[in-house]
Amino acid sequence: MAAATSNTTSREPVTRDRAVQVAVALADADGIESLSMRKLARELGVEAMSLYYHVKSKDDILDGMIENVLSEMTLPAADAEWKAAMRERAESVRSVLGRHPWAISMVDSRTTQTTMLHLDAVIGCLRHAGFSMAMAAHAMSLIDSYVHGFALQEASLPMDESGDIGATTEDILARQGMMAAFPHLAEMGVTLILQPGYAYGNEFTFGLRVILDGLEAARSAEDAGRA
Repeated sequence: MAAATSNTTSREPVTRDRAVQVAVALADADGIESLSMRKLARELGVEAMSLYYHVKSKDDILDGMIENVLSEMTLPAADAEWKAAMRERAESVRSVLGRHPWAISMVDSRTTQTTMLHLDAVIGCLRHAGFSMAMAAHAMSLIDSYVHGFALQEASLPMDESGDIGATTEDILARQGMMAAFPHLAEMGVTLILQPGYAYGNEFTFGLRVILDGLEAARSAEDAGRA
C-alpha cells in the first residue's frame, strides 16, 4: 500500500502534533493494529529512538490521536435546545468515526483532557435543559452506546463506497437454495433493501429519533413523579 503521508514528511520538522497527525493518517490507511513507533518514525523520516525526543511513549501518541479525532466532533453548547444539540452531536460523532473507524474501540478507553471536555459539555447541556444527574447519565450512556454501536456496524457491513448494501444483498438472494431456509430475510431484501431510495444510513436517523423521544418521555415522567 502507498505511504499514508506525502514524500515531504521527512523534510518537515518533527513535533508531537506532527507525529500525531501522521499516526492518525497511518491508522486511517491501515488500521490501528498496524501502527508501531518504528513505522511512525520511518514515516516521519527519523530513527525510532529519535522519536522519543518529541513524544513520551506510544501511549502519548494514542492519547494525541484520540484528542485529534475528538477535535473533529461537534460540542453541544450549554444553553442549546437539548434534543437538537444531542442530534447534532450524534450525527457528528458518527461521521467522524466513519472517517476514523479505528477510533471506535478507543474513544471511550482513553482518558484525556479533550475526552473529559466532551463529556462535561454533554452533561452541561442536559443539566441546563432540566435533566436530573441520573437522567443525564442515562441519556449520555444510551446515546453514546447507540452511536458507537451503529458506527461499528457501518464499519463492519459489506457496503460499497456510497454506503449501499444492495450488491451484497443481491448476491445473497441469488443463492436460492440457501435463502429458502430464511424466508423473512429474503422478504426484507426484496421488499426493502433492494427498493429504490433505501439506504442503510437512514436507519441511524430513525433509531436516534426513537432514543431522543424516549428520553424526553422518561424525563417528563421523572418530573411528574417529583411534582
